Amino acid sequence: MKNRPWVIVAGILLLILIFGGWMVSINNTLVSLDEGVKGKWAQVENVYQRRADLVPNLVNTVKGYAKHEASVLEQVTRARASVGQLKIEKPEDLAKFDQSQSQLTSALSRLMVVAERYPDLKADRNFLELQSQLEGTENRIAIERQRFNDSAVQYNTYLRTFPQSLIAGFRGFQARPYFSADSGAQTAPKVDFGG
Repeated sequence: MKNRPWVIVAGILLLILIFGGWMVSINNTLVSLDEGVKGKWAQVENVYQRRADLVPNLVNTVKGYAKHEASVLEQVTRARASVGQLKIEKPEDLAKFDQSQSQLTSALSRLMVVAERYPDLKADRNFLELQSQLEGTENRIAIERQRFNDSAVQYNTYLRTFPQSLIAGFRGFQARPYFSADSGAQTAPKVDFGG
């Protein structure tokens, strides 16, 4: 009977250790998944930066051929500058970032239309190389956005399931936003080969 209080205390301490270890394990998994999302986001920013770095070279190459297309060139330059000014600090910032990137994509599309008007430019080796690099970068952007979304899904799912949601709420972990398709992306573009 003398040992009974010690057994009860030891049992309570063991339960506290098990519960504490379980909480630490969940917290560490949340941290690991959160860092995974941050790493994927850094890669998204990396490929967008690659595109932004290609833009000045592309604009300068087109400038030599299309001197009177100044408004398109200015739009591309402005769109690129606005992309570089955005910082993602809150979930709502992702929408602003995505909108800014869409504006740059649109401006680049207009630049490519301008390039189509100049046969000499379309045959220029530098322009063709830059255009190829830009196309490759656009593919990388799509892949990295998908990887980011996959990572965010894994994190958000773990975050929202019980009992992790209790610890996540207590520790201040928040769900991550996803990239979504641009508005109008569900509509197929109209292709017209007529004069």
